[in-house]
Amino acid sequence: MTFKSCIAAFLLMIVTSVVNAGQWLPYSDAQFSTLTKAGHSVVLDVHADWCPTCQQQQPVLKALVGTPEFSAFDVLVVNFDDQEDVRRRFNVVQQSTLLVFKGPKEAARATGITEKKSIKDLLNRGR
Repeated sequence: MTFKSCIAAFLLMIVTSVVNAGQWLPYSDAQFSTLTKAGHSVVLDVHADWCPTCQQQQPVLKALVGTPEFSAFDVLVVNFDDQEDVRRRFNVVQQSTLLVFKGPKEAARATGITEKKSIKDLLNRGR
């Protein structure tokens, strides 16, 4: 293995570990069930692309989940407009709602929060 290929492999390993530090996936019942039954900390991000609050909230949530402190969280994005059945199941009436689960139990919920400290406090309730 050449020096260049060693460096390339090392950089790929770093990028892969950052990408896999907490999953960010579209919501599905199967994925939610698998993650919560395994005891994972899961955030349901009830999101609408047209929502200005969601647009402020999502980068803050992504940044926090990208830190070592919250890297164990998996985020499942619920499409507010297309997944009405999921919204009913979790009793969500408004976009920009974050639900935090520790395993199968809901640990916290908030709607419309966009500040880093508020979202961090919410996540801490699900650790």
